[in-house]
Amino acid sequence: MQAASRSLRTTCRRTIPSLAPASRHNHTQPPIASQPQPSSTDSTSSGTTHFGFRTVPAESKETLVRGVFDAVAPNYDLMNDAMSMGVHRLWKDDLIKLLRPGSKGPVRCMDVAGGTGDIALRMLDWARENYADRETSVEVVDINGEMLKEGHKRFKKTMYHNTPQISFHEANAQALGEDRFPSNSYDLYTIAFGIRNVTSIPEVLKEAHRVLKPGGTFACLEFNKVTNPVLAPLYEQYSFSVIPLLGTILAGDRESYQYLVESIRRFPSQRDFAQMISDAGFATGGFFEGNGGAWRDLWGGIACIHTGVKV
Repeated sequence: MQAASRSLRTTCRRTIPSLAPASRHNHTQPPIASQPQPSSTDSTSSGTTHFGFRTVPAESKETLVRGVFDAVAPNYDLMNDAMSMGVHRLWKDDLIKLLRPGSKGPVRCMDVAGGTGDIALRMLDWARENYADRETSVEVVDINGEMLKEGHKRFKKTMYHNTPQISFHEANAQALGEDRFPSNSYDLYTIAFGIRNVTSIPEVLKEAHRVLKPGGTFACLEFNKVTNPVLAPLYEQYSFSVIPLLGTILAGDRESYQYLVESIRRFPSQRDFAQMISDAGFATGGFFEGNGGAWRDLWGGIACIHTGVKV
């Protein structure tokens, strides 16, 4: 755990490197080694997709995911605390430190699947506190109205409420729409703990590439594959035994939390996801972890930050 903590502190000190192109759930699931693992070719081309460990018609996933987040919206921060042992707050800070919004002047940001506004607030605070920047703006986009309501509540308590620096939009990340979100318009696109819940990851990446300006940055923070051999079995046990139980105790909702654990296991590996980002047209750096690489593992791979630049 000390080694993992050192890794987190090291990641926090980094800045973005130069990037070169390159029904009911079954609660008695077998160990993850026996679960089917997705690959970079995992798609909806067959008309089906995954919802946790279940295979469902592609057209039904959006409704199923909406139901999960309608249920967890009031306890969203509590949910992330349970799933990350509270460390998600540090990881989100880590993402902002990596991106350094405002360091090169005001930027126009889109934060997708960010309904509760926690990433947006961190961005605006960072720009203001470090660079006296009161012009950077964030447009929060989420498909779930209940999540957006939580964001409105959060921002009513801040100095940014009713200013041009923050706005909230209900929209689908897979089809943002040229009329509402024009091409080549944003300097920064972020998505934190949301992309694994979409029906088609390639479609989301395609839209992210479209709305970004040339030279704009795509940044994704997501739970990922644990690469640390010490953490892996501990996190596995915690995920499938403790998190659904906490969902029952803290939120009265075991099934939503069971889905969220399963969705993490179904998400592509770091390298496969980096390939998907590259396939969408982004320059990602090398297909490895660390400086000059496409991703940065946090806490042994429990979470990961992926970046890409539109060229």
